Parts: sequence; C-alpha cells; structure tokens
Amino acid sequence: MKNNATSTPSLSELTGCMSDYDPQAVPVIQAQSIIRDYITPIDSIEKVAIRSALDRVLAADIISPINVPAHDNSAMDGFAFNARDLRPDADTVLEVIGIAHAGRGYQGAVGPGQAIRIMTGALMPDGLDTVIPQEFTSTANQPPGTAVTIPAGAVSAGANRRLAGEDLQAGAPALRTGRILRPADLGLLASLGIAEVPVQRRLRVAFFSTGDELRSVGEALDPGCVYDSNRYTLYGMLHRLGCDIIDMGVVGDDPLALEAAFRNACENADAIITSGGVSVGDADHTKQMMAQLGDVAFWKIGMRPGRPLAFGSIASNGKRAVFFGLPGNPVAVMVSFYFFARDALLHMMGAQAAALPLMRVSSAVNIRKKPGRTEYQRGILTQADNRQWSVRPTGAQGSGILRSMVEANCMIVLAHEQGDVAIGEQVEIILFDGLV
Repeated sequence: MKNNATSTPSLSELTGCMSDYDPQAVPVIQAQSIIRDYITPIDSIEKVAIRSALDRVLAADIISPINVPAHDNSAMDGFAFNARDLRPDADTVLEVIGIAHAGRGYQGAVGPGQAIRIMTGALMPDGLDTVIPQEFTSTANQPPGTAVTIPAGAVSAGANRRLAGEDLQAGAPALRTGRILRPADLGLLASLGIAEVPVQRRLRVAFFSTGDELRSVGEALDPGCVYDSNRYTLYGMLHRLGCDIIDMGVVGDDPLALEAAFRNACENADAIITSGGVSVGDADHTKQMMAQLGDVAFWKIGMRPGRPLAFGSIASNGKRAVFFGLPGNPVAVMVSFYFFARDALLHMMGAQAAALPLMRVSSAVNIRKKPGRTEYQRGILTQADNRQWSVRPTGAQGSGILRSMVEANCMIVLAHEQGDVAIGEQVEIILFDGLV
C-alpha cells in the first residue's frame, strides 16, 4: 500500500462485495485474502554496495554482463588432453609437455599424443577437451617432460571440463526482481563484477504495546502488573524481516495518548503494529481511535490463538499506514504475526516470497479440535528409531504460555473444517527453523 491517503482503495469497498463477510468472525483464509488484495509494495529504490545488500529486496533484474565461467577451465587437478587420443581398449600413454595453473595458463600448442598437467580452475588450452584427475593416473607426480598413463575406461570424453557460460551466460538474468538477497547471491554478484545493486528501501514499521498494566524491562513490577514481552518478540520478528524498526514503547489506556501514538506512527512509518487493546474491554480504546483515524476490514478471526485481530489502515496529515492490531497474549501475538502480518510486510517490501512450506507428519497423540476455526498449536517434531517423523503438542496451549513457543520447533496447523485428530493421523506442520 502506498503511503498516500488519496491513492488507497477503501477497505469497505474491498470487503463489500463478499456475500459471506462478517468482520466479527472472519475465517483465516478470507482474512489472508483481504490483506493480500489490499497491500501494495512501497515504491522507493536505493543503490547499496553488495556487502550491505544482505537480506535486502532486489529492486531490478540483474543481467549477467559476462559468461560465468568466462572460459573453459578444469574442474580437477590432473591432466588435460584431447579425447581423440584415448585408446578404446587399452591404456593410453601421453607425453606431458607443460603445466597450467589457475590464473596462469599454458601458452604453447598441444599436439596429438600430448597432455599438460593442469590445476583446478586453470584455462583449458586450445584443442584440449578432457581432464583426468591425477589420482586416476599412474604417473601423476612426475614432472613435465615425462609421460602419463591413462588406464583404459578411466575417463570419458569431455569429462571434468567446465564450459564457458556453463553457470551463467552473458545477457541472461542472474537474479530476479523481488528476491531477498542471501549469502550465495552476494557471491554471485561478486562473480559478475557487480559492486552495487538496486534494492527497495527498508520498510519502516512502528510498533507499541497498550495497557496500564504493562511495565518495561528494568522498571519495578507493581502488584497486578506484568513485564511487556510482546515488544521484544515483535522486535525480533521484525528484525528478522529486515525492517527499519520504530519502537514506541508502552502506551497506556488513555485515548489522547493513544491518538498521539497512532498519529506519530502513521506519519513516520509504512506499517503500524500494536499488541493489546483490540478486544472488548472497557479500556480497549483502539476501536475508538480506528473509527476516528482509520479504515478497518475486520476485528476478529476464526482462529486460535489470536481471535481478536484487527487489520486496516490509519491516516494522519496526508500520510497513511497499514495497521495490524494484534492480541495482547504473548503466543497470540507471535502466531498472528507469522500467519498474517509477516506475508503482508514482505509484500510491502516488494519481496517475491513463497508461502510458508507445510509438511505432513503423523500425530504422536490424540489432539482435540473443534471444527469452525483454524488452530495453530505449538508442536515438537521428533524422529523415531525407524526414521519416521511424528509431532505432538508442547502441552497446555494457552495463549499466554510463551514458554511453549520456546519449547516448540514447529507449529501444528489444524484447518478450519478439521475436527479431532487421532494418534497416527496425518497433520500439517510448519517448521520454526528459518522462521523464528
């Protein structure tokens, strides 16, 4: 969604054409679809050095200016020769007339019945098309000017030769727009001699927690109060995505303070994430602020944990920002972020990110589940002695038990229409590795 109050479509227009739409009980799939249809990428590009491009989103296709490799070269330490010299049914003896090192090729001509000692990465001399590894020959350690014996059938024509352009041809796309650049991509860019790359600017995300009962780490914990853990999990999840983070702290249950926080966040960020304040309590003022400043698609999701979840946008002084109102319970915050906010933020960043991969494994225990809502249960995936994988919930699945997220290594995804799960029945999981 562009940061422009006049160019953004109304969420009410987006949801008005849905005959079964209920903003107080939106199914997970429908909510994800609404978010996906509403979000558009930011439109701001900058150039950075490749060392600064890690985890950034590529803003334009990278076209290879050269062949990689630039020339035919050896894939092995060994001996290079022309395969026409191989005898089909007996050992082949070739005269070794020189040596080729990587970066310092052999300059002379190589005739019939001759070979050169060659090192990995060295240019293949003209007329030679095959390399035999030195360990497959009987005179691998002899100096130039002697002979090398190639046993019959030890090597086939064209073996162990890297062809020019084999990895990447000049003029071919090397990396596509929208790719999140990883370490291998940086190496590829360097192999092409590219020093700077165009990337999307970092997405700016402001976040804060709401509630008079919250205390920041380092403050005294008064009776009835709790430490605010949500800002720290949100910080970690946003940092993993490569966002520019604006931590606005804790905002108390005061409408004026909440309005000021929303306006400040809207005018300085592309997206706003809050935790708490979106349920039905008397002190939950977010709905009041959204009626005043924003446009909301839904308030509740047919899921567990994380049923109270708001999505919309906020406008202030000509600026507009996407809004995610997450629940207050710690586990619900993480679950709703991963399954709703994460994909939206990646899309806003311009990233062409694939959906989180689902695996199917056996349930190690009976799992209770009511049809009519999607459930995300914290799970522990293990491998038995027979190498078969199975999963079990971590135990109590209360949305305030943050320890269960620490103990889990995956999320068990139980679909909207699914009921109870029996031992041995297949369930879908999403691994935490690489996600959390």
